Amino acid sequence: MLKEKLTFMVVPDSQGVSKQLSIPVWSLYASVLAILLLLFLSVFFASEFFAQQVEQSELEGLKAENQQLAAKYEELRWALAETSDRYDELVQKEIAIRAVFDLPEISLEERQLGIGGPGAEIVTKFTETEQLAYTTEADVDRLLRLSRFELEKYDEAEKELASLKDRLDHTPSIWPAKGWFSRGYGMKDDPFTGYKQLHRGIDVANYNGTPIIAAADGKVTKTGSFGRMGKMITIDHGFGFVTRYGHLSSIDVKRGQRIKRGDVVGKMGSTGYSTGPHLHYEVWRNGKVLNPMNYILNSK
Repeated sequence: MLKEKLTFMVVPDSQGVSKQLSIPVWSLYASVLAILLLLFLSVFFASEFFAQQVEQSELEGLKAENQQLAAKYEELRWALAETSDRYDELVQKEIAIRAVFDLPEISLEERQLGIGGPGAEIVTKFTETEQLAYTTEADVDRLLRLSRFELEKYDEAEKELASLKDRLDHTPSIWPAKGWFSRGYGMKDDPFTGYKQLHRGIDVANYNGTPIIAAADGKVTKTGSFGRMGKMITIDHGFGFVTRYGHLSSIDVKRGQRIKRGDVVGKMGSTGYSTGPHLHYEVWRNGKVLNPMNYILNSK
């Protein structure tokens, strides 16, 4: 059939000469196939071109997004660094609180809260942004775990301190008077004899009549004149603590009276063994005299 020919006859108007054209059938089919192939190739290459344009546009968009994410991660890491510093400060304060109030310490191993994670060989296969994202996520997770742990420990410390509140209220902790520190605790030269002897307290000098306040909650157990101490007040604070206030010009409390830290108990004077107006202040615990400076936490 392909060897057959199609004959076309062209008949002009009445004055022209008729013409005859013969075309093999196979050439007609070949022309149709060629046209179809050309159309297919045109559509294919056009679609490939537009697809590449779309992919390039998407790639540029992804690159821009990636840069923005990297910048955000960098900002987040700076914020995490500052948060980590603040957390370290918080831990140091918590450690100090535990030391001051003799609370159980937390071991370094317990604070680490170590966990597992992907191996180094896996992390190295990440892109730079993926590595940054992974390390940032790990740091956030670590800080969250540590903060939860620290919050639990603060709750524990708060409960323990609440149970110690009564003891703290009855522990000497403030200056008993305003004035000038004139003499400390320990072996000192006696102002009258010149010989060294144990000075069992501290001296705070000021004008006659300066208020004397209780260093902690307690009960007045002694008032009156006691030889070298002159007019003196003794307060029993409980938990083994006793404070004594000597050389007073006046006593403003009675024996057996309950007082609170900061209450005025008397006035500064120069009674007894004294060279001028001052307060002689002593701290005792369980029958042993202590350095009062170890029990003064505030400033004058």
